[in-house]
Amino acid sequence: MPSIFSRIVSGELPAFKVAEDGRHLAFLDITPMVEGHTLVIPKKETDYIFDLPTDELAALHAFSQRVAKAVQAAVPCKRVGVAVIGLEVPHAHIHLIPMTKVSDMNFANPKIKVPDARMQELATAIAAKMEGGSGLSEMKAGAAAGANAAVPEPLQEAVKGLHFVSESEAPLEAVAYAAPGAELSDAALLKAVGEPAGTAVEQVELTHFLRNHTADDGVLGDVKLANRFKALQMFMKQELDGTQVYRVGTGPKVQVYALGRTMDGTLAGFKTVLTET
Repeated sequence: MPSIFSRIVSGELPAFKVAEDGRHLAFLDITPMVEGHTLVIPKKETDYIFDLPTDELAALHAFSQRVAKAVQAAVPCKRVGVAVIGLEVPHAHIHLIPMTKVSDMNFANPKIKVPDARMQELATAIAAKMEGGSGLSEMKAGAAAGANAAVPEPLQEAVKGLHFVSESEAPLEAVAYAAPGAELSDAALLKAVGEPAGTAVEQVELTHFLRNHTADDGVLGDVKLANRFKALQMFMKQELDGTQVYRVGTGPKVQVYALGRTMDGTLAGFKTVLTET
């Protein structure tokens, strides 16, 4: 069952959001210790914060630093305290707590109730102080564009039930994004798929990327599955223009997007995760 934070990420539950990028989300704690008490989470559900790969843990802390500076600029306090408890919700998160005295960080203190109108006021104020922008409007626009970019039905059928096997298994998910009109630069790709600007991107040819999955004696050990990967590969090469695989990020877990353009210019294909240790 998804954690309550994953349900916030998916939009199933509401939250007073203050900042967002492709991999992280920050929002106000609805049972805060003080006004402006903010939670920062990775969008990928991971129970224990120190189970995150090193690069993802570093990225989470870097994002938290930006949020903490915005909290301090928006909420009267001497410092912003940082805490990781990890027992309340099985989804890694960092507490950022505006404080004027040490006791403000005492989790045994009774929680306070802040009216929704005030919570929204605080969220708006913090978002406005985010250096480089909160990312909320950009992510909302990206989500809206993605909602309008329909995934071709044959593609949905082609990836259904398929998993990419590396040092772990990860499902293939059919995706579609509103594509930029110009050449698909690394920066344009990252913006289209909602990954943080500046993330490393490596291009790989689709046939090379799937070679161990399309071989009859490959990692799947199943000729029928290998044939399904062959059919997927053929569809993406014949029905999509300029199909390419993009490895996004570094570290043990790399986000992978296999994308080409449809006739109307939409980017379509699949995404998965490659694990290399």
